[in-house]
Amino acid sequence: MTRPETLTDIQRAARFFYLQHHAFAGKVSGQTFGTATTGPAINLLRIEENLSAAWQRLSGTYVENLPWLECAERYDRPHTFHYMDPPYWQTAGYGMDFPFENYERMADFMRRCKGKVMVSINDHPDIRRVFEGFHFEVVDIRYSTANQRKGKADVSGELVIMNWEPAELGGLF
Repeated sequence: MTRPETLTDIQRAARFFYLQHHAFAGKVSGQTFGTATTGPAINLLRIEENLSAAWQRLSGTYVENLPWLECAERYDRPHTFHYMDPPYWQTAGYGMDFPFENYERMADFMRRCKGKVMVSINDHPDIRRVFEGFHFEVVDIRYSTANQRKGKADVSGELVIMNWEPAELGGLF
């Protein structure tokens, strides 16, 4: 397989699009592939149509390559909804460091920002401590896609943390 760093931006985007449609569970790295009794995930004869649909969906969208806090602060307005899905605390496999200070910075941003913030993160005592004072919802998640159909996947609690009350917007949970 061609090394990604040798490809142009367009070639990397096409490679990513292809792999995301073929990889098991949409994993960005360490993709595994399996078999299915249904049709292929991507029809190469319709790839132009699929890319066009993706383009239409994203038209008018800004894509930034900034550190998360710089991006959040740049676009923070009273009408902004920030959704943050940081690496889960004390887990591996993200390909980057995300020290605990970043969760503290995130909580600080949530306290002082103008917009509404929603964070999804694993349920861990350290996370509950740093985000204390915000609205918490616990959602049961099956992380193992391999055994979901058989009901064998472990159920874990994920936190949805908000700097606002869901009732303000008609409720979410």
